[in-house]
Formats: sequence, structure tokens, C-alpha cells
Amino acid sequence: METGSTGNTETEISSEKLRQILRRALEEDIGEGDVTTTCIVPATQLFRGEIRSKEEGIIAGLEVARQTFAYLDSRVNFHPFVSDGDWVEAGQRIARLEGPGRALLSGERTALNFMQRMSGIATLTHRFVERVKGTRARILDTRKTAPGLRLLDKWAVRLGGGMNHRYGLYDMVLIKENHIAVAGSIGEAVKRVRQNDPRSLPIEVEVKNLTELEEAIRLRVDRILLDNMSATELREAVKMCRGRIPLEASGNVRLENVRTIAQTGVDFISVGALTHSVKALDISLLLE
Repeated sequence: METGSTGNTETEISSEKLRQILRRALEEDIGEGDVTTTCIVPATQLFRGEIRSKEEGIIAGLEVARQTFAYLDSRVNFHPFVSDGDWVEAGQRIARLEGPGRALLSGERTALNFMQRMSGIATLTHRFVERVKGTRARILDTRKTAPGLRLLDKWAVRLGGGMNHRYGLYDMVLIKENHIAVAGSIGEAVKRVRQNDPRSLPIEVEVKNLTELEEAIRLRVDRILLDNMSATELREAVKMCRGRIPLEASGNVRLENVRTIAQTGVDFISVGALTHSVKALDISLLLE
């Protein structure tokens, strides 16, 4: 996995971590049992069905959906017609399912919830990535993810062509405004990290203006986050830095202004909207 955080070496979601996510989601929905399905559908009855996209976009979460049904019943046969990361059109078939009806009905909502959210994230990420094509800027996600679903949210960002920033508070140092206020200065905050972090993780510093940028450059940190700067300020920051330290633009990034930001010459653009306010892709499961 290519990641925006040089301190993160995680390459994929482990089977155990994914099973933990699936278990929590299915327990939340099914609880002591799917009363409606158990009462109506005989245990031996087999169903067939198809998953279709009702709108165009990037598909993500096929493997998560497959494992959701398999978690309930290993006899479910999940046959995808496309791959995670593929672009699909409205009405296109995504996958065919065959297996015990109870498992298909009980797992339907959870599987679709995962796929719809992940596909929405991947699709929005793809649109941001397309907007900055031809520039040096790479699109990053943030920690503004759904609690408990961060691994899936960030997986979806990768499938949409974006890069992952740090996964959490544990795999990269990001010194922000409140940390600087506590330490008294950017220099003191960086000094404390370098003295007290036994792993010597990469250090990123958030700056609000060009004066703070100057200080961060002198400290030779690993990356500098330019917070809510105008395009004019971003261009000046790129000029001041002269390629010595990677620069990340952040704050109020939208599809409408992301290309303007990218054209200033920054290396990364972090977009909280990729995961914190995503619109789910409309996907349905039709059973025969």
C-alpha cells in the first residue's frame, strides 16, 4: 500500500481485523436472531440474487461483502463480475450470489452498508484525484472517519486512487496548533518529540502563516501542513521551501477549488470530506 505517512508499513487489512469489524456489525444488526427471516424462510431453502449498481461510480467493498455472507454461512457462493476499484455504470451487474436464503437475507443490509459507504468514498476520492491530474499534488485522507470503520474507509480511499495519511495517533507525529500552544512554540514542541519519542517517527508540523513556515523549515521536520492558507500564500510557501520539505495543503478543500490548490505546487492535499461526509453509492441486492 502506498501511503502518505512514511511511518506506516501496514499493507492490508488482516483477516482477523476484518472479522472483528464484521462481527460487530452483524451482532449489531442481527442480535439474538433475524426474527422475520427465521419465521418465514425454511432453513433448507436456497436463493439466488444479483448485486447491481443503481448509479455510476467506483466499486469498493466486494471482498468485505463476500466475507460478510461467508461469516453467516460458508455455503454462500459470491461471484463478482467486476473488481474492487473498477468504474461501473448505472444498472450494471456487480456480483451474483447463491446460497442459503437465511444467510442472504440476514446479511443483505450489512453487506450493502459496507459496499455503499466504501464505494461512495472511492468514487469521491476518484473525482478529487481526477481534478488534480497533471499536477504534482497527491490526494490524502484524514482521521475524519466513521468510528470503528477507519480501516475500511481508508481502504476505500486507496481504491479510489488516493493515498492514506497516518492511520491514527500512533504511526506518525503531527504537531498541531494546540500542541504548539502547550509547548510554547513550534521549536519547543519539535524538541520535546525528538527527545521523548523512542521510535523517532516522522514529524509533521502544522503552520498557519509564512512566519511559522520559516521556523518549521529551519527545524528540518519531515513534512509541513499548511493550514487554511490562500492560493497566494500556498504559492509563496512552495517558493520559500524550494522542495526541501514536502508540503501538505489542508482546510476547506472542495472539488471546486482543489485544482487551484494543486496548481500552487504543493505535494499533498488532505481532504476530510472524503470520509466524514461521503454520499453512499446506490447499490441494491435483488433476490430471485
